[in-house]
Amino acid sequence: FSPGLLVVAGSFAAFRLLNRELERLVPPPPSARRNRWKWRNIWTSLAHSVLSGGGALAGLSPRRFCLHPGLAEDLVGTHPPGAHSLVAVSVGYFLEDFVDMLCNQKLHQSWELLFHHSVVIVCFGIAVLLHQYVGFALVALLVEINSIFLHLRQILLMANLVHTTCYRLNSIVNLGTYVVFRIATLAWMTRWLFLNRENVPPATYAVGTVGMAIMTPMNIILFYRLLRSDFFK
Repeated sequence: FSPGLLVVAGSFAAFRLLNRELERLVPPPPSARRNRWKWRNIWTSLAHSVLSGGGALAGLSPRRFCLHPGLAEDLVGTHPPGAHSLVAVSVGYFLEDFVDMLCNQKLHQSWELLFHHSVVIVCFGIAVLLHQYVGFALVALLVEINSIFLHLRQILLMANLVHTTCYRLNSIVNLGTYVVFRIATLAWMTRWLFLNRENVPPATYAVGTVGMAIMTPMNIILFYRLLRSDFFK
């Protein structure tokens, strides 16, 4: 039995417990009380983004994030201490969030996120089970730095604070981190996969390529929605 699966199970249980306690820890404002589960869900997602995004940023040295001859081996075989556990924790979170949305939201409202989570769970699950490509998964977790501000945006919207300076400032930071930590990171990962296709087994390369092919358009569409909603009204 893989120790990584124990971390995944523990993470799932921990995020489930946090989700149940969040309404007491962060009571919803009157404007969010009609959708209490969503309020808890977003705060749970924010906690994961702070943990995983911060952990990924701390674990990735500049040497690992620049293309050089040893990079393929770094991202495929070796990885920073604690990286495997961090990826496993993220798998547990995405499983918990998948179950939470499946139980509380209609399918036509959540299918995009459920599809996104399915792709992430498969790709990260391979890294956890095989103890390979953990460095590559750690790079992918840099996306969660932007997710911090995406979740804050949703919290401010639910709290009816859309016309505040805080919301405006968060919108600007959200857009900036979206370009740097989401679009640029996914572009870098796609380039890495292409350049190192000979070092990656065909089946794993196929999963990674399909994952990138799904994530890239999804993120471009979300970027357009954010621009239209927060800047081009």
